[in-house]
Amino acid sequence: MADAASRLSSLAEQVLGAPLPVRLRAWDGSQAGPPGAPTLVVRNRRALRRILFKPGELGLARAWVSGDLAIEGDLYTTLDAMSALIWERDDDRTLLQALRDPAVRAAGRELLKLAGPPLPPAPPQEEARRPRHLHTRHSDRRAISHHYDVGNDFYELVLGPSMVYSCAYWESFGEDATLEDAQRDKLELVCRKLGLKAGQRLLDVGCGWGSMALHAAREHGVSVVGVTLSQEQAGYARKRIADEGLTDKVEIRVQDYRDVSDGPFDAISSIGMAEHVGAERYLEYARQLYGLLKPGGRLLNHQIARRPQSDESTYNVDEFIDAYVFPDGELAPIGTTVTQLEAAGFEVRDVEALREHYGRTLRAWVANLEAGWDRAVRLTSPGRARVWLLYMAASALAFEHNRIGVNQVLAVRTPPSGASVLPPRTRTWQV
Repeated sequence: MADAASRLSSLAEQVLGAPLPVRLRAWDGSQAGPPGAPTLVVRNRRALRRILFKPGELGLARAWVSGDLAIEGDLYTTLDAMSALIWERDDDRTLLQALRDPAVRAAGRELLKLAGPPLPPAPPQEEARRPRHLHTRHSDRRAISHHYDVGNDFYELVLGPSMVYSCAYWESFGEDATLEDAQRDKLELVCRKLGLKAGQRLLDVGCGWGSMALHAAREHGVSVVGVTLSQEQAGYARKRIADEGLTDKVEIRVQDYRDVSDGPFDAISSIGMAEHVGAERYLEYARQLYGLLKPGGRLLNHQIARRPQSDESTYNVDEFIDAYVFPDGELAPIGTTVTQLEAAGFEVRDVEALREHYGRTLRAWVANLEAGWDRAVRLTSPGRARVWLLYMAASALAFEHNRIGVNQVLAVRTPPSGASVLPPRTRTWQV
């Protein structure tokens, strides 16, 4: 009888209809596949059961998070090869579709025999289990807690001293540019786009660990209200503010954006928060922010976008990210976002794409995680650390290959007279 790796490789190629671009090493130590290629390590039969009982991205993610599946070699190269084979086939033949094809069911049955006991393994403990996409105040609070209350020490390890968890802005793509410099430049770019001046009042929606609020208060002399649903973020941000002696300038609240009622504000920053709002509530979000601004006030909405589909009704959220990273997160095309902001009353004045910047940001975070891997595992769990490694590396590739993007949209609550409140050359923030 052939060894496990040879059998698995042959059956997988029958199911997928293409040669495997990676080398396989099975639980019995056997290997098969192209020499020198990155190696996909199938540590036990349970990995196969996870994939076969949940074909597609979620099954693969469960095998990875649980440690039943591993990668030896360059992570980015392996993920690129696997995504091209399983998700991005020109003939639209995904793993799930292949297993539904009668022509490959025989191979699928052989894989099930190879996988061992015909019982689906329980999902890893890191997987979020709850009703999805409700976007009530309670469900949003739970979703945010799942993602952000992992531990501030863990986020310090991944994000570095800046503690900014959104796309950095690399003024220079040279080798000397650091993540900390790029995050500082991003915060300054947002402040310049908002035209912040001393004495003004800024609302920072989804304020994270307080980095934007601190920068705006310290560098531009504005008063800031920052809101977050994460208790851990709020506690961390308040300590930073106290340490810098800015408690008279910055207030951090654990509060839903829908409950902010003490406007008007001169400006609003929403950086990496709108992805949590949900398509059904996005217009509500936009109207709420519009209502909190003074006439002439500016909104800077920094948000990840997906590519539009020919049939938008078929859009489904990414299974892995929904289950393990951002429960209830939803992405929209940039055109949809602009339309919703305009429907709320905003005048959209500028849209800037930062897609390449996010790829580099994520690679920097991956490098931080890999350098501190043992500590990351101690701070969270082996499964949680693997979630973050896969999420950030795969996301970097998604940005680099234009599967997703990120945009800064500058919008204005234009006064009733219609008078322009921005100079004729809109991008005055460019230096």
